[in-house]
Amino acid sequence: MTELFTVHTPPDAWARFSEHFRPQVRVERVATADALGRVLASQLISPQDLPEFPRSTVDGYAVAAADTYGATPGLPAFLAVVGEVAMGKAATFEIGPGEAALVHTGGMIPPGADAVVMIENTQRVDASNIEVFQPVAEGQNVVQVGEDIRRGQPILTPGRRLRPQDIGGLMALGITTVDVATPPVVGVISTGDEVVPPDQPTQPGQVRDINSYSLAALAQRVGAQAIRYGIIPDNRDALEAAARRAVQECDIVVFSAGSSVSYRDMTADVINALGAPGVLVHGVSVKPGKPTILAVCGGKAVFGLPGNPVSAMVIFDLFITPTICTLLGTNAPPKTKVSARLARNLASDAGREDYVQVRLEQRDGEIWAAPVLGKSNLIYTLVNAEGVIKIPLDSNGIRAGEWVTVMMD
Repeated sequence: MTELFTVHTPPDAWARFSEHFRPQVRVERVATADALGRVLASQLISPQDLPEFPRSTVDGYAVAAADTYGATPGLPAFLAVVGEVAMGKAATFEIGPGEAALVHTGGMIPPGADAVVMIENTQRVDASNIEVFQPVAEGQNVVQVGEDIRRGQPILTPGRRLRPQDIGGLMALGITTVDVATPPVVGVISTGDEVVPPDQPTQPGQVRDINSYSLAALAQRVGAQAIRYGIIPDNRDALEAAARRAVQECDIVVFSAGSSVSYRDMTADVINALGAPGVLVHGVSVKPGKPTILAVCGGKAVFGLPGNPVSAMVIFDLFITPTICTLLGTNAPPKTKVSARLARNLASDAGREDYVQVRLEQRDGEIWAAPVLGKSNLIYTLVNAEGVIKIPLDSNGIRAGEWVTVMMD
């Protein structure tokens, strides 16, 4: 068994874990309409030009631009109207010298025309003729064939999380199904005789289950499915049974609590029994969250998180979020970052990463990050915070007034 609390820095812990965790991205085909937020698993190539025909961007008259050169309100160009291009129909005639055709926004430009005069810059003389008061350049108010995208052009690459505009772009090309990464399944096991379900009243010495729900929500936010295995008592047989079931059914197994050094905490032993190589890291130089376990058991990623909610959520973001993203074949979603001045001194020990919850305040036209201080078992430290700042490993702290980067939640 790996020696407990041979503490690793977060980068070293991740590197050691990554040496043994080499998953394959599973792929499934889904309807494009249902693919919002899913991670693309294959390269997509445009099957056509978009648009496939020249289109007007305004209501007006399709013309040969040269016929409008020099036109002014005092000396307008005089053009004969030879027809109208109906919406959703192909033009059935051509534009000749001195001619124009009525077109509508999004409608096809007839052959022979290379520009569109906005209707407000024209005036009907009679049923068959118009005056043009302003010249247009070649290509003005026209979207050309392939101007949006060309046939054969790469459009979306693997690892991309599909956004609403991506869905629309695929539909515009007639791509109605896509290959996406199958969501990994994250199993959450909450342990402790003192933990009771949220819908039950608590007795002295008991607390309601927080972590099963917050950790499952974190997994779902990144793109995984989550299974909560309920609350397992401090009993070796019960914990082993839940762990074996979870490791069979899930890609990632997360134990909440049971990672600290205590005669009651048997998580590391149970994890080692799930498969080789077992526990790789037990102890990370991070606050909060030092007694963290990283393991790989028979190809499955297994984590032991501290029971305190703040610690558990910080460690989840640090290690489990990137593990989920590895199984999806993508990078972790970028966080919104805000520069702010620190509102008070924060001390830290060199050789340890500290994560401090903060809220943002406006002071004299500047943004300040005010630490939301509290012990790691206080969930409302997180509820009342808007983001987090990191105190680096090689720092002894940050002084009040210094600029910091806030990673928003």
